[in-house]
Amino acid sequence: MVSSTRNTLVVRSDDNEYHLFTYDRRSVKAASLVAGARVRVTAGAPDDNGTRSATDVTVLDAKGTTPDKSAQAAPVPAKVRDIESDIRRESRRWHAGVRLGQAFDPELFLFGVQSQIGPIFHPRVVFRPNAEFAFGEVTDLVAINLEATYRFSPSNRRNNWTPYVGAGPALIFIHQNFQQGRNIDFGNFDYETGFNVLAGMQHRRGMFVELKTSLYSGPAPKLRAIFGYNF
Repeated sequence: MVSSTRNTLVVRSDDNEYHLFTYDRRSVKAASLVAGARVRVTAGAPDDNGTRSATDVTVLDAKGTTPDKSAQAAPVPAKVRDIESDIRRESRRWHAGVRLGQAFDPELFLFGVQSQIGPIFHPRVVFRPNAEFAFGEVTDLVAINLEATYRFSPSNRRNNWTPYVGAGPALIFIHQNFQQGRNIDFGNFDYETGFNVLAGMQHRRGMFVELKTSLYSGPAPKLRAIFGYNF
């Protein structure tokens, strides 16, 4: 064994190949894993990035008390380290993010900030509140969206792109001015309560693309195409 974290395990096999494993809630791990120990790993089929979900990790020779220096000194491939780092990043329960995009009917340019919290209630469900600010020729909009998303890929599979769907209430403030020139007065914003429905794809490194519509929200945009990134 080369290294072990809360979510990952890196093993060098007898043929000097490196293998990256991930853990999920069903995994059975040894109580103590020390670099240099000899282990046996039972795992499922590899994901598209080569990682496998470990179901059982058994220590065969706990030589970690006198570490195998050859195992520690052997360089781990950069690709394995990069994927391991991505998995640790994705496993964090809180992320901050940014977003920008285009709204249609009416046409608006939008940008915003968001937070991703979870998983909550279910391994594939995350709470993702966000705020959007949109500006157009005659319409200005501020939306507070209290959305939750459901990922279709199980938590133990680390695909590059994961599809998701989501929904949640929207608190929308809209200002429309049909007079020539811009004169924004926040006291003239009208309030609408809507309900957002969305679908998108998120990369394991944080980037996402999304389509969203707002229901029951009066003059709010009927469709929004959004690009964003979770740090």
